[in-house]
Amino acid sequence: MVATNLKAQTISLMDMRASMEAEMNAIIESLCGPGGPGISGNLVDSEGFPGVDIDIPAVRSQRRRLSELRNDHKVITEKIDKNLQVLHSLRLDKVNPLPLEGSDISASVSENISQDSPMREEPIMRIPFAIIDEIADDSPAAEDGLQLSDEIVKFGNVEMGDDLASRLMAEAQSNQGNPVPLVIVRQGSVMNITVTPRPWHGRGILGCHFRIL
Repeated sequence: MVATNLKAQTISLMDMRASMEAEMNAIIESLCGPGGPGISGNLVDSEGFPGVDIDIPAVRSQRRRLSELRNDHKVITEKIDKNLQVLHSLRLDKVNPLPLEGSDISASVSENISQDSPMREEPIMRIPFAIIDEIADDSPAAEDGLQLSDEIVKFGNVEMGDDLASRLMAEAQSNQGNPVPLVIVRQGSVMNITVTPRPWHGRGILGCHFRIL
């Protein structure tokens, strides 16, 4: 019952997060489109006059909303991560139950769990460790299919652990010019894509920024 309720709650949170990501993407597309003011920076010129064709109140409202969504997105992501860890732990407990006194009883309990456990068919849930919070147009990351707010579960050989930022950088640099397999979560769905780090006209060899969760 606990696992079922927690799973339902996690799915609901993922739906909320996907809705937030869609709204964030819409705001970013609006602000960063051709002639747009961007998601940061001044809205007035050096003399204090508004930029041409810039609705300052509207832009400020969008930027404020984007900031709120990012904060809420972080909170929800943390809740999802905690739920996934608990679900994963529950699943391991089901698969590896504590031995009971008496081999017949232990075997019977193990057999019942393996046959009747509602979590038996579920794959182990993998936890994202980073999120793409910036990505440049025409960058290698964008051209190879990565999108803003994609959550990174695996980048080459890098998964959860310590020193993730430096490990990500080393993994990208050591694979320059070679395809790197990624496992990502996009709007609640797990996806496998390949990205090739390579020089381009912008900064870095990917053209995106990973925020460690």
